[in-house]
Amino acid sequence: MTVESSILARGPWDASQVEARWQTQHFEPSPERAQAADEAMRALRERGSPSHDGTAARLVSHSVEGDRLVVDLQPIRWGLRLVEDDASESFSAICLTRAADGRWLAGRRAQWLASWPGRWALGAGGAVDPFESPIDTLARELREEWSVEPVRVHGEALVMLPQRMALFIGQAWLAEGAEVVADHEHDEWAWWPADVDSWPREADERWQAFARLVDTEPGS
Repeated sequence: MTVESSILARGPWDASQVEARWQTQHFEPSPERAQAADEAMRALRERGSPSHDGTAARLVSHSVEGDRLVVDLQPIRWGLRLVEDDASESFSAICLTRAADGRWLAGRRAQWLASWPGRWALGAGGAVDPFESPIDTLARELREEWSVEPVRVHGEALVMLPQRMALFIGQAWLAEGAEVVADHEHDEWAWWPADVDSWPREADERWQAFARLVDTEPGS
């Protein structure tokens, strides 16, 4: 499935244009899905991961109201996002991060991580926390993973991945001369060229598609 064919909504949206409405009732998976999550968590621990199986967000529905995006969310078991063929609409956010001159921040993810272990990915990302707005997740993940604050951040698209993982894609721009510090989830990092066609070979096709989806000039 292409990124384009799974787009649910297109931005851009600033913080005032994204509304998260939370239900209090937790999502209840089928016994088969719960068992699959148990097995996935067990495999993750065997790889040495310190990840905890807590509570995250699930996308129940969404709507576009004028220039606003409204997402209806509910709490869900974090481990359900690890079920390969059915993540139960678990909700994550990806913050594609740009230097002031347009270069893309990329990091090679540690081998113990639940997603994309040992592979290069763009920016920062992770699960939307309970009762959090996905646009707030963007800046939070950027702070946690790279110890840096953006000068501008907005949501770009709401996407459903083939494994039924909902993804809020955002883009952040850093100040001139901003210094990033990688956290323990990355064992190497680099600035990739502003021109996506000039990226190195380790750039995965999906990340190229995401970058082309959101690629805009600074200040636009």
